[in-house]
Amino acid sequence: MSDVSRSQVETALKGYVEPYMGKDVVSAKCVKEVEIDGDKVKVTLSLGFPAAGYHAELAAKLKELVEAVAGVASAEIAITTNIVSHAAQKGVNHIKGVKNIIAVASGKGGVGKSTTSVNLALALAAEGATVGILDADIYGPSQPRMLGLSNKKPDSPDGTRLEPIVNYGIQSMSIGYLIGEDTPMIWRGPMVTQALEQLLNDTNWREVDYLVIDLPPGTGDTQLTLAQKVPVSGSIIVTTPQDIALLDARKAYKMFEKVSVPVLGVVENMSTHICSQCGHEEQIFGEGGGQKMADDYGINLLGSLPLDISIRVETDAGKPTVAVDPESRISQIYRDISRKTTAKLAMQAKDYSAKFPKIVIAND
Repeated sequence: MSDVSRSQVETALKGYVEPYMGKDVVSAKCVKEVEIDGDKVKVTLSLGFPAAGYHAELAAKLKELVEAVAGVASAEIAITTNIVSHAAQKGVNHIKGVKNIIAVASGKGGVGKSTTSVNLALALAAEGATVGILDADIYGPSQPRMLGLSNKKPDSPDGTRLEPIVNYGIQSMSIGYLIGEDTPMIWRGPMVTQALEQLLNDTNWREVDYLVIDLPPGTGDTQLTLAQKVPVSGSIIVTTPQDIALLDARKAYKMFEKVSVPVLGVVENMSTHICSQCGHEEQIFGEGGGQKMADDYGINLLGSLPLDISIRVETDAGKPTVAVDPESRISQIYRDISRKTTAKLAMQAKDYSAKFPKIVIAND
């Protein structure tokens, strides 16, 4: 008979605060099973967010804690992932084939929002999720070029629905697949919003855990359509440390606040520049702006990215950093951002609407 109890093991597990969730795995209800066989212990965890690149580190820390319990000779930590749908705005219909939608906004152009969107999508896929990206910028679509898919056209087997175009393991859709790169979209607002709805609802998304929506800058028709008709589980604000960019980033935050879409955090782009010739580091656009915004609104600073020429060169060439240089420091920052984003989302209320039975009234 073992002298080791489940309560002892759980007490040991509570000794480590998991950094992405901000609480221990017991309090976060991640512990699914504790098996005790004599002096051997096996703990099975289920995380609600993709973190394949972090599993080994987490397992090692928890293994050390459990093996410090009196009477335990060896411990095994098994980690699984269970991504579920999370609540969005009330009264907005679920998108078939999509569990969660994350909107990436900036309020202002030129801060690297589209680059962040594509690398976030790729980072989520690298962490083990099934991911899609929707380019919601009808006037200036950039995702086809960034994904190396500029000349691709989507298939439509039935003539009404579109098949997403896949590259680097992520599904994608954009108005840029349907028009030439140099063709201007001279459309008024209602046509733009209708196009966005069609791209979102008429695409055969295939069991997507996270659909990243790359929004155009500003707080106009597209953003309003997103708030009123698209079930957004959470949003990310992209800014630079510059005061002018922060002014518009704050407007984007306020927009999401007004339409009841949770802001999962802030990403600060171009936070610092390191000279490729001499190594001198300089805060070209200011310092600490993203952190100050995060502090002011009580949200997370998800990560800070340097002003690095490789990011620009790679995305312009259709080879985003996370896809072509997965071990680089920049790719690791994007992966860390993806874990922080989805861990924050995992702590929100779940969406059970898909589990409710449909009531049908029939006349006998």
